[in-house]
Amino acid sequence: MASWRPLGGLGGFLDAVGGGGWGPVVTSSLIGAGARPRFVVGTVNAAEFLVTCAVVAAFLTTFLTGLWSEGSGLLDHIMPIAGLVLGGLPAAVVAGYLVKKAPRRPITVGVGLLVIGLSSYDLLNSAGAFGI
Repeated sequence: MASWRPLGGLGGFLDAVGGGGWGPVVTSSLIGAGARPRFVVGTVNAAEFLVTCAVVAAFLTTFLTGLWSEGSGLLDHIMPIAGLVLGGLPAAVVAGYLVKKAPRRPITVGVGLLVIGLSSYDLLNSAGAFGI
């Protein structure tokens, strides 16, 4: 278990710097290394929550002290924030159920394919392949 600490530390750093997305990578890596899926999902979600709390505290401190002069107001962004919260709640329930019922290998393959698919879409979209 001690050999997984660098993965968690790097994942947390990338989450704070890059705005997220490391959860599926860390989760699939730990499950692929043989950890129990329920333990991994719970641990990764708890770590993401703590990292998010730290990032929000830094954001609010910067915003409320006036250090971020371009901020137009927190209420201007309430709909995207609400969408993330409302979408994340049912996703957490479904993920917990799937991890409880599904075998380890299909979960690992599914998460890997999801990460590859989403990353490929983002890469192609940033290259202008979709004309968006």
